[in-house]
Amino acid sequence: MKKLMIICGLLFSAVTFANAQTGDRQMPTPEERAERNATQLTKKLNLTDDQKAQVKTIYLDQVAAMTKAKAESNGDKAGMMAKMKALNEENNAKINALLNEDQKKAYAAWQAERKEKMKNRGGKGAGKGAPAEVKQ
Repeated sequence: MKKLMIICGLLFSAVTFANAQTGDRQMPTPEERAERNATQLTKKLNLTDDQKAQVKTIYLDQVAAMTKAKAESNGDKAGMMAKMKALNEENNAKINALLNEDQKKAYAAWQAERKEKMKNRGGKGAGKGAPAEVKQ
């Protein structure tokens, strides 16, 4: 009987530990992501309330278009990625159209910064399949 209680206790501890590691993190809804992205741009670019609302709408439309593109891809990853890239470029153009000259410069700098970050973590760095550079 003691062994059974010990085994149950260990199983309960393992399950509790596993749940604690994953936490209650859930994927944000499209509305939450759009709000987060619009808020981030508002801070970076000093957007007006009207600009923020328009950017949020652009991001919501982007989510709908990307969801549709994924559904229509039928497993064609290359085709889906091409559609996603076109959608991103289209949305960047829409956002650029809302901005004044100073904001456009800041937006371009922010995009370049994001692109560099993506490039650095996207499969070419150490830990992503490529060996780390060794300094001797």
